Amino acid sequence: MTQFCETALEAVSCVQDGDTVLLSGFGAVGMPIALLDALIEQGTTGLTIVSNNAGKGTTGLAALLAKGQVRKMICTFPRQNDSWIFNDLYRAGKIELEVVPQGTLTERIRAAGAGIGAFYCPTGVGTLLAEGKETRDIDGRTYVLEYPLRGDVALVGAHVADRMGNLIYRKTARSFGPVMATAAATTVVQVSRTVEIGAIDPENVVTPSIFVDRVVAVGDAE
Repeated sequence: MTQFCETALEAVSCVQDGDTVLLSGFGAVGMPIALLDALIEQGTTGLTIVSNNAGKGTTGLAALLAKGQVRKMICTFPRQNDSWIFNDLYRAGKIELEVVPQGTLTERIRAAGAGIGAFYCPTGVGTLLAEGKETRDIDGRTYVLEYPLRGDVALVGAHVADRMGNLIYRKTARSFGPVMATAAATTVVQVSRTVEIGAIDPENVVTPSIFVDRVVAVGDAE
């Protein structure tokens, strides 16, 4: 059964030092800021964060990075014009980085949720991203072997949850949340509000409650 938490701090209490955390969001869109703020307050360290970006500005993931709580980033876009916190940490040798092409990142997470052992992908062949990886020629094209990317915890920003834990998202905030929710041992979700069972049309449910362990309502923060 999904647990409904009173506070974001209660919701993230399951995150342990050294965990791999799947973090939803495309930049700030869909990023669970309240959960990240609670993680900072909790002081959990040594984290590996899997996210599309490596933080922006000084809030959310960037604030977590600034506190020195992240050991490694696995992401697609580690640099942009306002990602100076990660940039400074990386240049100082204070954080590890694994760059993964965006489609490959999504598919590695999806594979983890689907129970797929590995898959071959053409992206990155002949580049530094494929160094040390197994390759195979299939129908005249070269592919690189990629492995699933699982999380100990997924922190997800959604829009509304019903009292079973079924989720819907707001527009592009849907980007990484649904696939990440399937690929973690524990999925923690912040939502704007909760509604009664039956208030969400079953045809509109994006993430079924079976993938949701904890929910906290934080208002219009996602």
